[in-house]
Amino acid sequence: MAEAPKETLAGKQAVLEGLPDHPAVKALLAWNADAFTDALFDRGELTLTVTPEKICEAVTAVKNAGYNAFEDMTAVDWLPSEPRFQLSYHILSHQYKERIRLKTWLNSGDPAIESITSVWSGANYYEREVFDLFGIRFEGHPNLRRILMPDDWVGHPLRKDYPVEGYR
Repeated sequence: MAEAPKETLAGKQAVLEGLPDHPAVKALLAWNADAFTDALFDRGELTLTVTPEKICEAVTAVKNAGYNAFEDMTAVDWLPSEPRFQLSYHILSHQYKERIRLKTWLNSGDPAIESITSVWSGANYYEREVFDLFGIRFEGHPNLRRILMPDDWVGHPLRKDYPVEGYR
């Protein structure tokens, strides 16, 4: 069974020190270097892991750094690992012709995180989709309700502990 990827502080420092002129790195380090727990630069894409309580501020800092298009977001269920849920936010800069990925992790139980719809209105449907399929709540979302499954559907079908044939 696959385990959630391990992240290290040493990896963060090596990546960030290797990208001193990267516009997102500059902006995010100036904003709050302690908000990040890991960094990876692979095949031209920067991935930064941010603490869940700082996700809204982090996407705001990325937007202010010139990343002007919210592409999408998704979740991964790493059951039985803890933290269990990984959220990935993909943001594009037309000016720099690159994109950045912000990741964060949530524990199982009653996973919740601040909605980023106040920063990127385009996140509205993606957050509803993640809520519907994984059961992750987005606090402050303007209309958090199911988007794919019927309103009376029981459970969240992309959770790894969801029964293959659904609840009967």
